[in-house]
Amino acid sequence: MLFSQEKDKKGTSNGNLQHGLPSPGRNKSSSKLFTTGLVGSWYFSNIGVLLLNKYLLSNYGFKYPIFLTMCHMSACSLLSYIAIAWLKMVPLQTIRSRSQFFKISALSVVFCGSVVSGNVSLRYLPVSFNQAVGATTPFFTAVFAYLMTFKREAWLTYATLVPVVAGVVIASGGEPSFHLFGFIVCVGATAARAFKSVLQGILLSSEGEKLNSMNLLLYMAPIAVVVLLPATIFMEPNVLGITVALARQDSKIVLYLIINSAMAYLVNLTNFLVTKHTSALTLQVLGNAKGAVAVVVSILLFRNPVSVTGMLGYTLTVCGVISYGEVKKRSK
Repeated sequence: MLFSQEKDKKGTSNGNLQHGLPSPGRNKSSSKLFTTGLVGSWYFSNIGVLLLNKYLLSNYGFKYPIFLTMCHMSACSLLSYIAIAWLKMVPLQTIRSRSQFFKISALSVVFCGSVVSGNVSLRYLPVSFNQAVGATTPFFTAVFAYLMTFKREAWLTYATLVPVVAGVVIASGGEPSFHLFGFIVCVGATAARAFKSVLQGILLSSEGEKLNSMNLLLYMAPIAVVVLLPATIFMEPNVLGITVALARQDSKIVLYLIINSAMAYLVNLTNFLVTKHTSALTLQVLGNAKGAVAVVVSILLFRNPVSVTGMLGYTLTVCGVISYGEVKKRSK
């Protein structure tokens, strides 16, 4: 009798314990749902900010890429502070020395150049061709890594970069909306992005100076605003007055700018979260697919003409980038 009572107690206790704990299947399902939501947010923010930039700078006629970039950086400054200082999404990392501050400032200037150049190129080039040129980032990264650190890759890695460049050359020849100045600026933006990634690896390589991407953005964004403010005043005079005048005619411009700026921050936030909850390799694979998705969506939205030659060139570039990623993964 005593044994049966103890058994009942144990059974009841175990039953409550089992009932109180979430099942492994439910945890796995929740984790998959969360990751899927993150990836969806990453795609939405990346493609969304790109298409909205194109709409504002080209279709809507808001021809002020420096001011638009300054809006992005202002939003990144504010929202980064809220996410880190208030919401505690990641621990706050402080700047430890004047040398580290100057390194971050240098990165911020290069970052500004890449974003402004990318926005300028969208005034002259369709999103599809812009993405084709942007896919050559691994080529410029390999070049800068060799020039700045004398780091050599395996010959097979360099071989995979041949179709990356060849594809853009073919796409350029078959692009109905090709614009030389837009192409040069777009190449400059792509090179600046690659230069920034290599420079970041060099400048913030010591353990005491490393910052996660969220904290790096927290310090880079305000510096970018300081750099962009005088550039906006001298190169896009009276842009604030023009924006106010536009807002009186069409109040949607204010909404567009707010959404566009918030999405620019969301791009950085989701980049960090996807890498944290998956891997850098997953982000690279998603980036390869994002370009193709952005091309299709932009063609459907903006109806920009595309040629078979251009699409073949872009496909060759994407295949080269995928091959490059695979070779790099195996070489590690």
